[in-house]
Amino acid sequence: MTPILFVYAKGGPPLEYAVPRIAAHAEVHVLALAPLPRATEAAWLPGCASVTTAAPGEGVELVDLICSHARRVGAAAVLTLSEYAVVAVAHACLRLGLRGAGERVAGARDKRLMRRIWRDAGVPVPGFAEVHGPEDIATAFETLRPPLLLKAAWSAGSTAHLTVWNEQQAEEAWKTGRSVMEASSAQGYAELHAADEGVSDFLLEEIVTGQASDWFEGTGWGDYVSVEGIVADGRYHPLCITGRMPTVAPFTERASLAPAALPKALQRRIEEVSRAAVDALGLDTCATHTEIKLGADGAMWLIETAARFGGVMTTRQVETVFGFDMIGMLVRQLLGRDVSYPERMATEGVGAAGSLVVLAVDPGGRPWTELPAWDFGAVDWPSLVAPGSRVEQVREHSLAPGSPVPPYEEAGGANSMAALCFLTAESGPELLADCGRIVAALPKALTAASADPPAAGPASPDTTATSADRSTPGSTA
Repeated sequence: MTPILFVYAKGGPPLEYAVPRIAAHAEVHVLALAPLPRATEAAWLPGCASVTTAAPGEGVELVDLICSHARRVGAAAVLTLSEYAVVAVAHACLRLGLRGAGERVAGARDKRLMRRIWRDAGVPVPGFAEVHGPEDIATAFETLRPPLLLKAAWSAGSTAHLTVWNEQQAEEAWKTGRSVMEASSAQGYAELHAADEGVSDFLLEEIVTGQASDWFEGTGWGDYVSVEGIVADGRYHPLCITGRMPTVAPFTERASLAPAALPKALQRRIEEVSRAAVDALGLDTCATHTEIKLGADGAMWLIETAARFGGVMTTRQVETVFGFDMIGMLVRQLLGRDVSYPERMATEGVGAAGSLVVLAVDPGGRPWTELPAWDFGAVDWPSLVAPGSRVEQVREHSLAPGSPVPPYEEAGGANSMAALCFLTAESGPELLADCGRIVAALPKALTAASADPPAAGPASPDTTATSADRSTPGSTA
């Protein structure tokens, strides 16, 4: 088979799901820039022709490393599924003459540049101002309407996002945000190509008001969606929409759900806005994950586009519900093979699937009063979901049994995650209801499990608790 270099870094779908889908189309050679998930090794290692670990370095040094290894294994394509390695891999592909995200990849990574491109192209974005230091904060408050959201320009998973109402709060938030980004960087959850910029670059933007009830059929939905897609040789192919539960303050994702309960006509409107956003970025060949805020009376604002697939289990959700093996499609495209794309984005699927992040906050966003130990196998999952639903723990993105659930910290975003669960249900409304019951019941269920001795006998295959080697929380949404 044709060799492909898979550059592994933190974030992205778990290797036990991703590697078999890459290996179905190419000979997989892994260049690991972060510790590999050994707890799931039996599932992903057989799909690899070679595995090499290396210190990532940064900038030109990192690109040199990727290029050198690609030449060594004779790679016909280079792929990453991590937000943090997207820019470095794109630059390596340009140097090697291979298909990749292209020379404008930074526009799909640096939130400041992204918003400048969209503003100039007439794509709807909230008002914003770049923050390089405290002096920029005063200028931002002269031109923008508070409250404002402070964002790290190179973050992922809502890390270093803080809401501020005045200049003094913004200055303190900027200091906090820098500390959070430094801590994330130490754990491997930071931009690899420009490490210094990843820690220090921020922006302030106006908080636009969403109105989920104007868009969704039924209640309980969050006020934004994502359009999942692929850009193939400069042509954008939107594939489907994934929905959300309401975020935890300030804007941390709790659950990603497919399909989204949106009328077809509204899905088509979202599709066209995502097309305008992605086309403006000028990407070449890559995955895309485009987030859009939904307001009253049909208003929309772009949140961001990433030149990679949605994080954690988005690719599996899409394959389960819509039948698109997006990883396999992108691998074939990078290798120059034929790929069958739909003429229009899919608006209907079969069944429902979702990713639920375990955070120590109740349905109203209030912190848990107790922080019990995490133990997936001790929870009576069938009692929390509909009869036709199933719950699995995603081992690569979950703490080991017995680990204390970390407290939720607004600035930390997804870094406060204790575990990730993958759910399937017979319908979207059932899936949404399942997630709501789990969020409400988990603190009590885990506290009771911590107080009781372990139950005897094996658990069912859908609810078996397995240990993970994930020592610190974090994900890429």
